[in-house]
Amino acid sequence: MDDAGDEALLLDLLNTTPVVDGVQTDLLGQWAEARDWMIQRAIGDDVEQWRVLLMARSLLQNVVRGEQPPSALSAILDRVRYLPMVVDSRVQWSIETLDGGSEFAARCVMAWDRLQCNSPARLRPCTNTECRLFLIDRSKPNTARWCSMASCGNRMKARRHHLRQRTR
Repeated sequence: MDDAGDEALLLDLLNTTPVVDGVQTDLLGQWAEARDWMIQRAIGDDVEQWRVLLMARSLLQNVVRGEQPPSALSAILDRVRYLPMVVDSRVQWSIETLDGGSEFAARCVMAWDRLQCNSPARLRPCTNTECRLFLIDRSKPNTARWCSMASCGNRMKARRHHLRQRTR
């Protein structure tokens, strides 16, 4: 398992409900699109995995937004086991899925946990209230507020500037 790769997968999953032209969209809402998305990320093309993926996304988004406690993620972790094995004189860990489990969903939850432990408060929603995306703040002072300075950041700064000009 690749920690940085799993963080990218986590962010990719969280950001599958963007606002496009003012309308919230769901990149995983329809099976055909979800199937392509899953195949591109080597998750497979199983409908049951899609259902678990939707559940995992919803739980993770709610936990990151503070709308549900982290204990809600047990619904994902209860369906997997983390198994050690010795390979080339080293211990390596693998995920074994149980009935209804998803390795991908478990990897995303573990990536969330690593971020919480190693980089607390760095994974968060964009502060633009019209945006549904998330970001991992990698800046040294941990002050990033927007998913993208080019879109949300610029829009919010322009909006604040316009309000200041109107109140003068």
